[in-house]
Amino acid sequence: MMKNWIIVLCLCTGLLTVSAQDNQSQANPFGIVEGFWFPETTCELGVGWERIIFNWEQHQPESPDDWFTLNVDDRWLRAADACDREIVALLKHTPAWATDGTPGIGVPRGLTLPVDDPDNLWANFVRRSVDYYASRGVNHFIIWNEPDIDSDTYGYEFEGTLEDYYQMLRVAYIVAKDTNPASVIHLAGTTYWHDVNEGRAPYMTRLVDRILEDPEASANDYYFDVLSLHIYFRTETVYDIVNEMREMLDSNGLVYKQIWINETNAAPTIDPAWTVQRPVFNLDLQNQADFLVQSAVLALAAGADRIAAYKLYDQELAPGAESFGILSPPDASPRPAYYAWQTVTQHFDNITSATFQQTDNIDVVYVQHSNGQQSIVVWNRTDTSTTATISATDDKAYLLNAQEHEQLIRPENDTYTLSLAPARCEQGEGCFLGGAVAILVQPDSQFTVRDLTPDNPIDLNFD
Repeated sequence: MMKNWIIVLCLCTGLLTVSAQDNQSQANPFGIVEGFWFPETTCELGVGWERIIFNWEQHQPESPDDWFTLNVDDRWLRAADACDREIVALLKHTPAWATDGTPGIGVPRGLTLPVDDPDNLWANFVRRSVDYYASRGVNHFIIWNEPDIDSDTYGYEFEGTLEDYYQMLRVAYIVAKDTNPASVIHLAGTTYWHDVNEGRAPYMTRLVDRILEDPEASANDYYFDVLSLHIYFRTETVYDIVNEMREMLDSNGLVYKQIWINETNAAPTIDPAWTVQRPVFNLDLQNQADFLVQSAVLALAAGADRIAAYKLYDQELAPGAESFGILSPPDASPRPAYYAWQTVTQHFDNITSATFQQTDNIDVVYVQHSNGQQSIVVWNRTDTSTTATISATDDKAYLLNAQEHEQLIRPENDTYTLSLAPARCEQGEGCFLGGAVAILVQPDSQFTVRDLTPDNPIDLNFD
């Protein structure tokens, strides 16, 4: 049944607005994980950056004298440079010879020694990597991956303590900045929920607390430049988690530190070309596409500086395994998500501000563009179809969906009426992924979004 009562939501430029001007001094803020598999397809995607794993145990498999770089082929780096795509290196995987722990996930030996001590093996690898790749245009380095995952959980990547990770970060920062002052050091991407679900403060909050205890941290700019996040599946948590981390950094005086989402996506399980045997959520290909648009605009509204989709392609994927790729596993053909991410990279790379607000039934992100246009991105957050109206600022507008299919529309009675399909909802999970996105593009000016729903009219006015 269509809902019948009215909530008015006025979105004004001063409300919950996050400046995006810092993004504009950089490359396109939207990226992709491992685009090198199909460089021409990635170039057409239009992303501004790409994350690649720089595997320590493949660079130096047998001894510190090894130096093999085919696992990060120079052709990948040249292809990225030719397409104006910045490379972000993820440093991880300890060689067996370099740890007293488990190969791959063990703590590097000599970590607490001075950074110029030859027995500080991690310092040696970071120094050589930063020096070697500087001439190849690589300046961004992520220090490990998901150290917040417990040993009894799938995806366990680091068997050290938080103190061990802090030492890895500290060593890497000092060495990298000394070797190449242009180096940018990123904290490891974390999952957030592994801690929160266990009743712990988020790993990044506890790590920042540890950094602040170090009397030398201030002199070393707190050993990092970028806080990294991995956020999946649940639409509104993108805004909530980024906003929480932004407030945590700001409250500790780290207002200038950037936040990047290194991984975001919602893997589809209802795909005629790829059956998933043990799905976590039941999502179709369009759900994945809509989530990527929702995630991108919510991240911008919360203050994220850059956002990457995980990932371009699932290489060597086992039959029935979960597939996150925006290219289809069987033949690398574009999924709807590919075109959705292309919509994001082409339509939201020139923004000056983004604002998020919601009613009980809809989510709205208001985006101002540097060319004088505005985009109103709206979707349903409930399990029942609803309708939203948007006041017109001109005699016409353009309506886009996640795949940027565009149509010219005219207002009736100075408003546009949008029918919004239900969100993705499951018993026990609620409505975790928003419904199909609608993107209305019109000249920038004050406007009103009206949510048509039951019961008594409620006006939400924002000045």
